[in-house]
Amino acid sequence: MKQYVFFLGCIMPNRYPGIESATRRTLKEFGVELLDMDGASCCPAPGVFGSFDLKTWAVLAARNLCIAEELGRDITLCCNGCYATLQEANHLLKTNKELLEEVNKQLASIDKEFKGKINVRHVMEIFHGDIGLESISKSIKRPLKGINIAVHDGCHFLKPREVREHGSSERPKILDELVEATGAKSVEYKDKMMCCGAGGAVRSGHLDTSLDMTREKLANMIAVNADSVVSPCAFCHLQFDRGQAEIKSHWNIEFNLPVLFYTQLLGLAMGLDAESLGLRNQSVPPDKILKKLSSK
Repeated sequence: MKQYVFFLGCIMPNRYPGIESATRRTLKEFGVELLDMDGASCCPAPGVFGSFDLKTWAVLAARNLCIAEELGRDITLCCNGCYATLQEANHLLKTNKELLEEVNKQLASIDKEFKGKINVRHVMEIFHGDIGLESISKSIKRPLKGINIAVHDGCHFLKPREVREHGSSERPKILDELVEATGAKSVEYKDKMMCCGAGGAVRSGHLDTSLDMTREKLANMIAVNADSVVSPCAFCHLQFDRGQAEIKSHWNIEFNLPVLFYTQLLGLAMGLDAESLGLRNQSVPPDKILKKLSSK
């Protein structure tokens, strides 16, 4: 059985534990085991933290990387922000000797050393690159035919292109193909590549601006008859799900568009129940999708 160290991050265990449950359960069906990462901290957040103090950001990220190195397994995760930090820090420390020396000097005080022995892989990379679309299609027990999905890739999953290496960062296909392997249809919509509104501390510092971006994206999804938003990022997930309740409170606009992490969508297609996938514990329950599935 293939094993990865599972970096949970902050949002998934604290706000959306269903994402963790769905990810563990679906990967297990394909012979992938996720190991607990005892002692992990915040990644820390990629954009703002790293911009102000690159060395401290790198030290904290390196400490997390060292935990995985000690376990001898690559890291996987379900948050684009955590992916950005850990994947980029891993790359920088492997290619920047001066930064590596500074970081290891700090790590020595807690008896750790970054050695560059592991890689950081988004869970979407495992599904698309290792498991493959054919195997996913064969695992489907309840094809999601007739379900329209508005895919939101998120910013950090795709960029910077030189480090991510997922193909085109302007016209990505990975998540669209993974969605369609479940039998659902990935629908095109206006401004598909626009940020969800949460990133770069916009949600924390300018909530109205953040929610206005989310409102625009949701309106564009509704315009093409989407039944759900599907994202590979716990933070984007929060912005679209919790953001709908906040938009209703701010402007009395109600979208009622369910938000699913990819492994929750896949879990439904594999025949798992909504409760075990955490779909009842969200601001917007997936009643629209479940009703369509039950009518088949």
